[in-house]
Amino acid sequence: MSTSPRTTLYRDKQNAKLMGVCAGIADYTGVNALWVRLGFLALLFTVAPILLPAYFVAGMLLSTKPPHLYVDQEETKYWQRVRQSPKRTAREIRARFRDIDRRLADVETYYVTSNPRLSAEIERLR
Repeated sequence: MSTSPRTTLYRDKQNAKLMGVCAGIADYTGVNALWVRLGFLALLFTVAPILLPAYFVAGMLLSTKPPHLYVDQEETKYWQRVRQSPKRTAREIRARFRDIDRRLADVETYYVTSNPRLSAEIERLR
């Protein structure tokens, strides 16, 4: 099963403090990088000192985020929502398309019923 480059975890060197792992996790999940870093530090000093070597291993294994991956913020937010809940995102997109279709049908109905000349021309073409 191949994965899309937009749904892969990357190191975010552009927003990195050390190696970009926490910034990459923040970008992947849509959580603010500050909270990811604070959570990492809290876990590091309390329950899981094994996280420090894991951080460096992840820093070496993860590839860097391509600079062309996201064109704008809206696209970034969209892919974060897809990674969080693909089914919910698909439902939202279907709802948007239904709304657009309904509005287009309303416009079409308005122009056809309120313009007798256009309506007559359409009837002549049938």
